[in-house]
Amino acid sequence: MKKIEHIGIAVKDLGVSNLIFEKLFGAPAYKCEDVESEGVSTSFFKNGPNKIELLAATNPESPIAKFIDKKGEGIHHIAFAVEDIVSEIARLQKEGFVVLNEIPKKGADNKLVAFLHPKSTNGVLIELCQEIN
Repeated sequence: MKKIEHIGIAVKDLGVSNLIFEKLFGAPAYKCEDVESEGVSTSFFKNGPNKIELLAATNPESPIAKFIDKKGEGIHHIAFAVEDIVSEIARLQKEGFVVLNEIPKKGADNKLVAFLHPKSTNGVLIELCQEIN
């Protein structure tokens, strides 16, 4: 793992939350996109070298909708940049981590992604991200 790639925050209303984070960082989101496979709309903000991803559900069955129903708005995941996501998945499985996506899938912000189950990471959902070339 090279660095924290971003922190994902689950929100109920992306429009309202975008305004809050625009005020917080003094700049608008640099990227907004829908990820239909996950049932989310996302916005990305930069603060220095750090990135924040806001995630809002686009349907009531999406993982974000279920997260908000259970825990409310707040930090959803921490994403780490990796060079080779397939090798990293294999390494982490050997170490005993539960991988939710053994085959990486296309995520937001031009990334291949896979997640580690929070039960194997002290309650924190971990996302692995590899830049798509």
